[in-house]
Amino acid sequence: MLSTSSLKRWLFVHKWTSLICTVFLLMLCITGLPLIFTHEIEHALGDHPEPLDLPTGTARTSLDTIVARAEAASPDAVVQFVSTDPDEANLWYVGMGETADAVEVSVFYTLDARTADILDTWTPNDDKTLMDIIFRLHYDMFAGLPGTLFLGAMGLLFVVALVSGGVVYAPFMQKLRFGTVRKHKANRAKWLDLHNLLGIATALWLLVVGATGVINTLAIPIYGLWQQTELADMTRPYRNDAATGEFSSAEQAVASALAHAPGMKLSFLSFPGNDFSGPHHYVAYVRGTEPFSSRLLQPILIDTTNSHVIDSREMPLYAKVLLLSQPLHFGDYGGMPLKILWALLTCIAIVVLGSGVYLWLQKRKIPLDARLRALQFGAEETNSPSVVYVRLPENS
Repeated sequence: MLSTSSLKRWLFVHKWTSLICTVFLLMLCITGLPLIFTHEIEHALGDHPEPLDLPTGTARTSLDTIVARAEAASPDAVVQFVSTDPDEANLWYVGMGETADAVEVSVFYTLDARTADILDTWTPNDDKTLMDIIFRLHYDMFAGLPGTLFLGAMGLLFVVALVSGGVVYAPFMQKLRFGTVRKHKANRAKWLDLHNLLGIATALWLLVVGATGVINTLAIPIYGLWQQTELADMTRPYRNDAATGEFSSAEQAVASALAHAPGMKLSFLSFPGNDFSGPHHYVAYVRGTEPFSSRLLQPILIDTTNSHVIDSREMPLYAKVLLLSQPLHFGDYGGMPLKILWALLTCIAIVVLGSGVYLWLQKRKIPLDARLRALQFGAEETNSPSVVYVRLPENS
């Protein structure tokens, strides 16, 4: 058993880490709940474009036609990337910027992959959808990178609160069987038992979601590190090459990438000039087809003069951890059954966090030292707010 001084330190850590992060964790849980079902909600609200209703088996048009259609719609913009929809094979997304190296897209098109018809157009000035607003609140509280890193710090405090809560659980629950909720006691005692039970029963899940949430807040620094090291190393031999101003076939570039990595699918193709490609190269990011491998990306460097593959490397471990943590955080690995499980566990987390606030607001008037002495002697507390009666063992 922990010494009294150690237990007091762990209690102090658990109390204050919990109090500091709880309000923000409640916000994250409440906003995270609908985000688990983002795809379904967007389709239900009509916020997600649907492909045209064409006969089954209608052939897809060339990617070059898709790119040309987007360029014709925005002649003053430059294509930065084209990407696929993992759930709908008949959609292409084209992101365009004011310049090739623009930090943010200026216009975003959704096109039917068979006809090259533009189904939806989005610009930064457009009204945000409900799920856009919820996501931004969950991701950075509309404060950009500082907001993201702040929420990451709150997530880190939450992880510490979980660990410290697990440490103090056993000493304070040693007189009760696991799962006991003292319904005959005062409201505070009942909520304390429920808080402890739900917290310890879901501790592992809470730890996984909390830790992956912290990792996800580091996405921008992690991608930045990869761009400055691994990607820069891939493109370094070609940095001084003269720009031709003309690009080879994007369709052929994708075909070369998929031939180089058989059995994989395209996630997105980055055009020359932006942060995810070299100044004179395409980079095709391909993924596997299994639940695990489909979350990992492999960059393939492609020459824009002839669409030949020049280099290909696996993402480093730190980037793989980020890529795997993103879907795990939202339960996006096992289809609807896992999403429902994640939603139920999120509701339990809300109860745990809310009950923690209630317990602090209704905190005991019994001195902590007296409660710890009662624990030390295996004694029982009375409901008196001012004194703890201790029934000592006979040999004491």
